[in-house]
Amino acid sequence: MTASFADRLIQRARRLAHPLCVGMDPHLGRIPPLFRRGQMQPGDPETAHAVGDFCAAVLERVAEQSVAIKPQSAFFEQLGPAGVEVLAGLLADGRRRGVPMILDAKRGDIGSTAAGYAAAYVAKDAPMAADALTINPYLGADSLEPFLEESARSGAGLFVLVRTSNPGGADLQALEVEGQPLYLRVADLVARAAADRVGPETGWSSIGAVVGATRPDEAPAVRERIPNGLFLVPGYGAQGGSARDALRGFVPGPGGVLEGGVVSSSRGILFPEGSDTDDATAWERAIDAAVERAVSELGEAARA
Repeated sequence: MTASFADRLIQRARRLAHPLCVGMDPHLGRIPPLFRRGQMQPGDPETAHAVGDFCAAVLERVAEQSVAIKPQSAFFEQLGPAGVEVLAGLLADGRRRGVPMILDAKRGDIGSTAAGYAAAYVAKDAPMAADALTINPYLGADSLEPFLEESARSGAGLFVLVRTSNPGGADLQALEVEGQPLYLRVADLVARAAADRVGPETGWSSIGAVVGATRPDEAPAVRERIPNGLFLVPGYGAQGGSARDALRGFVPGPGGVLEGGVVSSSRGILFPEGSDTDDATAWERAIDAAVERAVSELGEAARA
């Protein structure tokens, strides 16, 4: 890793002129016939090989056009040791290609346990090294410290859950605390950490926030609290958020193009119409068309 994850991510986004991040969520029941093996169940040893082949093929199609790739750890962990091995290989393959790899694991704990998670994923010589990691702040500020310390040494990024895209997020995140919603209190926590990790080349911080596209009216308030932190925006596409919704927390960059993070699309890229096939050429066309559509929508919204 170089000194700043934020600089690397933003420079790539500027070069590609869109903020698309492809989410790698390999739902077993949706893996196309082209890649399926055996029973496609977590206990079947063939399943991890099928998932590995599928993810490798997707990465091959999308890497050059994606600002980042975001594997969801749970889909690999459910497969046991073989699935974790597939995840490690995917992270390494993406990084070899020069694509920032954001591991969506939502880790959060205290003391030595948090330090262990940090050592696993964001340390300089981490065995499961990712360029950035999603983390959960609900054990308090001290639970973030091991991640902040380790990522500062390695140059990795962190995305702290602030305002998530799921409907149940409001159960806690929107609770009023001393006159303001809890998610803004969390945003203040992120802002303090972000201030210490600003990249020298772009002015963006490697400490950022997860802010869902399904809550577009709330994104500007989070941006006001975290002016220089990257946003990781889920909820675009299959979850109902539009490209314009997804970019509500972004700000004009060079040339007036909106920037400030990445927008994740998983199902819309991995399982588009026409991809449920055993024909390799048809599958490639479906994936390419889905990527082209997302790139066009997000690029157009960023230039509006």
